[in-house]
Amino acid sequence: MATSTLRISSPKRDLPHIAVIDDDPAVLDYVCHTLGKEYNFHLFSSSTEVSEKLESTPPPDLVLLDSNVGPYPSGDSAFGLLSMLRKSKPFAPVVMLSCSGDPHEHVRASQLGAAGILLKPFQKGDIDLVVRKFIGQPDVPHLDVKEIPLDDETSFVCASRRMREVESHCRLVGSTDIPVLVLGESGTGKEIAARFIHKMSARSQRNFLKVNCAAMPLDLLESELFGYEPGAFTGALKSKPGKFELCDNGTIFLDEIGEMPTALQAKLLQVLQDGTFSRLGSRASIKVDVRVIAATNINIKAALAQKTFREDLYYRLNGFSIHIPPLRERREEVPILARYFIARNAAKFERDPLLVSPTLMQALAGYAWPGNLRELDNVTKRYLILEDERAILEELHPELLSSMLTHEPEEQDSSTNLKRVVRGLKGDAEAIMIAKTLERTGWNRKAAAAQLQISYRALLYKIKQYSLDQMGTD
Repeated sequence: MATSTLRISSPKRDLPHIAVIDDDPAVLDYVCHTLGKEYNFHLFSSSTEVSEKLESTPPPDLVLLDSNVGPYPSGDSAFGLLSMLRKSKPFAPVVMLSCSGDPHEHVRASQLGAAGILLKPFQKGDIDLVVRKFIGQPDVPHLDVKEIPLDDETSFVCASRRMREVESHCRLVGSTDIPVLVLGESGTGKEIAARFIHKMSARSQRNFLKVNCAAMPLDLLESELFGYEPGAFTGALKSKPGKFELCDNGTIFLDEIGEMPTALQAKLLQVLQDGTFSRLGSRASIKVDVRVIAATNINIKAALAQKTFREDLYYRLNGFSIHIPPLRERREEVPILARYFIARNAAKFERDPLLVSPTLMQALAGYAWPGNLRELDNVTKRYLILEDERAILEELHPELLSSMLTHEPEEQDSSTNLKRVVRGLKGDAEAIMIAKTLERTGWNRKAAAAQLQISYRALLYKIKQYSLDQMGTD
């Protein structure tokens, strides 16, 4: 069958976007008319142009994919398209439409990242339940996940109120030409913010160069920034331009500016003031037009008080400051970023994206992430390589098993009862996490459900499932 891409009316503003891929026109028509005017639709009767067309449309909030649709350029089944969608659209849940009750097919779909299976023939109530589960639930706030590609390997991703504010500030200051100071802990994404500002600026088609001010001693850092002439130092056999010259009319990103030696800060201040400097070993002045974005994770106020950072340089750099909050202060983004990193790294390692179980997701969301985005990225890489959920759970929460399995004198209290329960659950990380949370909340089940980020009813079911029959207060 030739590719057929159908648009249903003109896109309706601020409505969720559903992509439906099915080679049966009757199914496409039924889905569209059943869901009515509450959604935007993009309908495909074959797979050939799915990737290209979806790239040119708003990211779908939900994909409905028939398990028998074709043809596929790779010769693979619908599972090939499912794998591609999970890599290219990691934030869009994919529900398989299937006429088969074969459990092996369902298991494979789940392993490749399908969010669910909807059996054909389905009724209005069935598809309503699926759509409400993933989009438009009144009791679950819809996160406006936004991914802004910066280059082939980097994107600015935000799905929280605080990061949307950061995005807004980056866009705002990008339209100006003033210096910017990006503040935040190590690994929070300060360089990504700097690249985003550059992309939003009039200099976006010119160079963006990064210099790590903490990675080199004074002499090497000075020559890296400003260049040198022959004979400036031993081994300087010919002239070499520095990053400021190479970045003329572009943007230079000075990472870890707080670690720059004070002797070099004065020369940087001159560049910020009048755009001039001299290469090492030269008295001639060079004038450049460079936008400076600097970043640091140090306590600026303490550095100013201790005279390790020049006050005049700080005020010159701080034309506009942007603070990137640590990951522990925007935990609602952890599940989204985890899926994003898994999809991105799966494509990089040429592996199928792995699903993240509720137990592992709870562990990710409950972890403090001292290394922030960089640490989360590395954890997802290890998960893809090891394909071992338990290893990641033990890495993030090593105390989870060791502290609860420590043999202590038996006492007739709730703590002793918990230890007995945990010994019987030694192989089940989910049950152990629930038991530990119940103990931490004094067996207040509503409080435990809130900490575990599951419903109260689901917790009661889990307590019964794992025979966690310790009585507590509500």
